[in-house]
Formats: sequence, structure tokens, C-alpha cells
Amino acid sequence: MITFYTVISWLSFFCYWLLVAGVTLRILMKRRAVPSAMAWLLIIYILPLVGIVTYFLFGELHLGKRRAERAKSMWPSTANWLKALKDYQHIFATQNSEVAIPLFKLCERRQGISGVKGNQLQLLTHADDTLKALIQDIEQARHNIEMVFYIWQSGGLVDQVVESLIAAASRGVHCRLMLDSAGSRQFFRSSSPMKMRNAGIEVVEALKVNLFRVFLRRMDLRQHRKVVLIDNFIAYTGSMNMVDPRFFKQNAGVGQWIDLMVRMEGPVATTIGVVYACDWEIETGKRILPPPPDVNVMPFEQKSSHIIQVIASGPGFPEELIHQALLTAVYAARRQLIMTTPYFVPSDDLLHAICTAAHRGVDVNIIVPRNNDSMMVRWASRSFFAELLESGVKIYQFEDGLLHSKSVLVDGQLSLVGTANLDMRSLWLNFEITLLVDDAAFGSDLARVQDDYMARSVLLDAEQWAKRSVRYRVTERLFYFFSPLL
Repeated sequence: MITFYTVISWLSFFCYWLLVAGVTLRILMKRRAVPSAMAWLLIIYILPLVGIVTYFLFGELHLGKRRAERAKSMWPSTANWLKALKDYQHIFATQNSEVAIPLFKLCERRQGISGVKGNQLQLLTHADDTLKALIQDIEQARHNIEMVFYIWQSGGLVDQVVESLIAAASRGVHCRLMLDSAGSRQFFRSSSPMKMRNAGIEVVEALKVNLFRVFLRRMDLRQHRKVVLIDNFIAYTGSMNMVDPRFFKQNAGVGQWIDLMVRMEGPVATTIGVVYACDWEIETGKRILPPPPDVNVMPFEQKSSHIIQVIASGPGFPEELIHQALLTAVYAARRQLIMTTPYFVPSDDLLHAICTAAHRGVDVNIIVPRNNDSMMVRWASRSFFAELLESGVKIYQFEDGLLHSKSVLVDGQLSLVGTANLDMRSLWLNFEITLLVDDAAFGSDLARVQDDYMARSVLLDAEQWAKRSVRYRVTERLFYFFSPLL
């Protein structure tokens, strides 16, 4: 009997270390950033069983067999559609500003199309203005309305959006709504989905959370885009979820969420429509590629203004493109770089690019909320502040609510606005969307918004920061090691 238990013990010990060795080899064989790989190895060796299970759940990008097959099969038809779109040469920009050339070239080569011109843009900085404009556009819709959001929560003006969608569906407008399962879990537990489906609106629960399939698909992969498309001509995107801030996370202790949205008219709606069509096909298996743009409707006819390139990320889309775009934008800066983000956990490459920009004389400003709704991110982000401050970067801590806007402005000319945070999840994992806008007038509008953010912030003092306690420093480094999960 003793021999039997001894054999079992040795077999268990051998199998355990074989599993640890196998996972270690898998981590080392994957092409990932060295800090990310080291963090995973530390987690696995410090908390062996928990670390191994956590790695299988969150360490690799598994879209799921069915979605992966759809993502692979959709590209031939999408590529043909993009090839046909190139026949509409008058919508594509043939020249860019000096600061934007490298970034637009990168996106053209990786995505297959150039930036489009002839668009009209409007920055929306208040939730009420955004929701009221959206309600008005829905009321005037004639053909189709497509939406995708990470969070949809009832209350306030959002209820009017729902009523407007139901009214649109009743008059024959084809309405599609795709919402992330985890982000919109309260919505899917309410009566709203059934009410909307009964009205004829297609409501899809994207990346449905299912505990029985945790090892078959990565459960924290999220549909993080925020997009509205109306009649293949009007488009919205930006940082705002479908929520009324007066009714959203009131008990979180961080104040109302402050967001930034862009309302667009013109050919850019067509390129955003391609992204939506791909998302819809990955999730449902149904193909809905949009029609080509109306050749007779271009609201802004100047040849080299209001140029927009759309970047989409996530499984099935060009890998690491948003990360590459951010690096390219930072390295292109010559005079000024302003970045706003609620969650600042950058890759080493992005951190070094930002510090290098400051070292070569660029006026670098980063605006983050003093408090946000993620304790882990709050502590992890602070672990980067010392290096940034030593490089001459100015860090502003926004105090008038949770600054949720995601924006980058380079030399007042090149703007990046969208859904991607400056953290690992947005840069490497989630379905995100970012607009690249090469236009000085739009850049001026964005600069005014960012100046307002800075006026409502406190500039971090480098000397005071250097005096923070050892306890704070240790806590920052501890949470830094969890950055692959943030």
C-alpha cells in the first residue's frame, strides 16, 4: 500500500512539473513582448496551479473554432469588395500632410485601402448632445441602422434611443444591434431585448459568456467597439457606451464619465460599414457587406481636407495594427503630443516611444483620471509615472469625473480618436476601432477639448511624486506584474 501511494505521489509530481514545463515552453514559443512573457512565468511559478489555469483562460487569444472559421472564410469576399471599392477613386485621398504620411502609408499597406476624403465631422463632448443628435438621426433614417456597443444600459435618454429604434423598425427601417455579452449583461437580463426583438430589431449577444466553454474560447475577449451607422452615410464612433452618465455607475465613487464621440457624414461610413459587416459575420455567420458609397453625395469637397482612415483590430483583423499606429504617430511628432486615456498600461515599446519623444524636445502631455473604476489599473498605471516624469512628460490627473475619452493629437494636425485605451487589452486583444483624421481644423477642435481637460486637471509634480512612500512603490510594482491581464 505504501508503494502504491508512493508511485501515485511520484506520478502526480511528475505530471505536475510536466504541465508546468509544457506551459513554460508554450509561453516562450509564443511571439509576445518579453515583459508579458516574464509576467506570465512569474504568475505561473509563484501561484502554480492558479497561474496555469489563469493562463489557459486568459493567456492566449482563442476566438473559438466556429468564429475563427467564419473570420477566415469572410476575407476572400471582403477583399473582393475592397478591390471593387477602389473603382470609386474620387473618394480616396491622394496626398496627406507631412506628419500623417507614415501612418496613412502603414494603414494602406496593411488594410488594403487609402484614407477617404469628402467627409464632414463633428466632435461631440457631452453625452446629452450625442444622444440627442443620435435620436434625431434615427428618426430620419430611411433604410438601415446598425449599432455595436460594449455597454448598453437603460435609463435617461437611452430609453428615448430605444423608443426611436422601435419606431424606425415599425416604419420599415432594418435595425441591427450587436452588444457585448459581458459589458451589457444587465441589458440582456432585462425585458429590453425581447421588447426590441418583438418590434423587429435584430439583437445579437456578442461573445456570449458561457462557463461551460471557458477552455474553448478566451472569456475576457470583448467586443469593445462603439459604432452607429445610419443609411450607409452617417456614422458615429468614439469612447461613449450607450449609457446616460447620470444613471451609470453612480456608486463607483469616480463621478460621471466624460466621453468623446465623432459624428461623421460621407464615404467614411462605407469603410466603417465594412468593419461592422465583418463583426456581424464573425458573430452570426450572416454576410451583410454594405453597398458602395453614393457617388453623388460628398458633403465636403475640398481635395485634401477631412481625410479619414479607419483602423479595426481584433481576431480576424490585421494583428497589432492599432499598436503599430500609435507607435508611428508618436515617432512622427515634432512639436507636440497630447494623449488622453482612462486606462494607461502601455507596452514597453509605446512607453519608450513616448519617453523618446519627450527627450527629443516634443511637448508631451498625458491626461488620465485621478480615480477610475479599476483599482488594478490605477495602481499599475502609476508604476510608469516616474519614468515618464524623468523624461519630461507632463502628466495631468483629471479631477472632474472619470475621463473616459481616448484621443491622441500630433502636432495639431493628426488626430486619433476611437475606442482603444492605452493598455494591453485594447492594444493586443479586444475588438476596437480608431479613426485617423488628417485635418488641421479637426485637430484644432480636438485641441480645444484637450485643453479643457487639462484645465480641469492637476499637473503631477515630479518632485512630489519622487517622495511617495515605499509602500506605494511596492504596490505599484506588484500590480504592474498583472499588466498582461489588464
